[in-house]
Amino acid sequence: MGRRGLWLCGCLALGACTLGPNYRLPASAIVNDPSAGGSFVSKGPALSEAPLPPNWWRLYHDPRLDDLIQAALAANTDLRVADANLERSHALLQEAKSEQQPRIAVDAGVEDSQIAGEQYGRPITPPVNGYYAGGATIGYDLDLFGGIRRGIEAAKADDQAVEAARDLVRVNVAGETARAYADACGDGLQLAAAKRSLALQQESLAMTLRLIRGGRAIALDATRAHQLVDQQMTTIPVLEAGQRNALFRLATLTGRPPALFDQDLQACSQPPRLAQALPVGDGQMLLKRRPDVRQAERQLAAATAEIGVQTAALYPDISIGVSGGSNGSIATALTSPTNYWAIGPLLSWQANQSATRARIMGAKAGARMALAHFDGVVLGALRDTDMALNLYLHDLQREQSAIAARDDAAKAVSDSQRLQHDGRATALGVLDAERTLASSEQSLAQLRSSISTDQIAVFLSLGGGWETKPPT
Repeated sequence: MGRRGLWLCGCLALGACTLGPNYRLPASAIVNDPSAGGSFVSKGPALSEAPLPPNWWRLYHDPRLDDLIQAALAANTDLRVADANLERSHALLQEAKSEQQPRIAVDAGVEDSQIAGEQYGRPITPPVNGYYAGGATIGYDLDLFGGIRRGIEAAKADDQAVEAARDLVRVNVAGETARAYADACGDGLQLAAAKRSLALQQESLAMTLRLIRGGRAIALDATRAHQLVDQQMTTIPVLEAGQRNALFRLATLTGRPPALFDQDLQACSQPPRLAQALPVGDGQMLLKRRPDVRQAERQLAAATAEIGVQTAALYPDISIGVSGGSNGSIATALTSPTNYWAIGPLLSWQANQSATRARIMGAKAGARMALAHFDGVVLGALRDTDMALNLYLHDLQREQSAIAARDDAAKAVSDSQRLQHDGRATALGVLDAERTLASSEQSLAQLRSSISTDQIAVFLSLGGGWETKPPT
């Protein structure tokens, strides 16, 4: 190639353009709606618009919970998979970036061989001789229409989406660990209340049997008392199984076999509960923080860049190639007759562009699909959070009623005991009042266990816990 050709290629490179739309978040995206970034629908004194701290579980001031979540973030298998997948994504991004670099190939070889005289039209047997070959080729794609640049944009956005997916796994691991811990301790709380209620039911049965023997009660009273004991006994295995399963979940979440579950936690009967108002922020904070929203937005950016990748395929691909080397007999190695070199542009272009245009149409449809998916993720994040907040606030209201019922039952026990002392009530009446109190305490324990998991569901929907770097 002469100087004019090189000058022409340089001008083409300087005038290179990048085809396809430049990515910007569409104005029609639901995330831009003012109502999406405002306060949540569910409100109350139990909620605060203060920002959610990164390590939200530390608000409980529970060292055992802190240790469990730290262990899960260090050893959870799902998180290990996500970390490895992110490393692979980084490698794919580097591969895409390498397309902008010159392609260099080097080859060399030496051999002893005998040339067939007949192939040159001579009936002789040439002597065995030593031959060599060596050369290098350098090629550089000018990327005049930005296909490579758009490919790197897509790869970078894909890599950022994978990173967001990894962060989402961290959110879920922290939330599920806290939920399993709350379930184990909540079942322990309910189990203690159920056992107290069972003891009172059994005491009532024993007293009924004594009254029957004294002729002061009938067999139907004993049958009813037996039925209440049997009913209460059915709840205990369910709670014991639930607690054990929660401990199994905790073990596997922290990277251990179920057989190595923490047996000390079987004695836990106080589920974690935050006494202060929950810091939930607002919709804008939520959408900026939730990793699944960020993942969907980055997938939209990648889909937009893919339109440019396919559009660039409509135009010629021009690259510059330089090659040189030496090839011949070892006896004349590196002399002028054995040396060669070449330089020049290479143009490739697909004349039949039906398939390319079809791929462009598919890429545009893919971008529309990614936008719809992004809008759906945004709506889902807002819905999940408001639903979790709504359930939490209503369970707090139920707790107030349950506390009032428990207090009324406790007053009834006190009144019954006073009447018994004055001779105006029987011991069986006192036991009935105590049984009602135990039942009220059992209902309250179940509700408080639910409130503990409600709080964790709120934190999980808020999408925090990924902001700090993974432990090393």
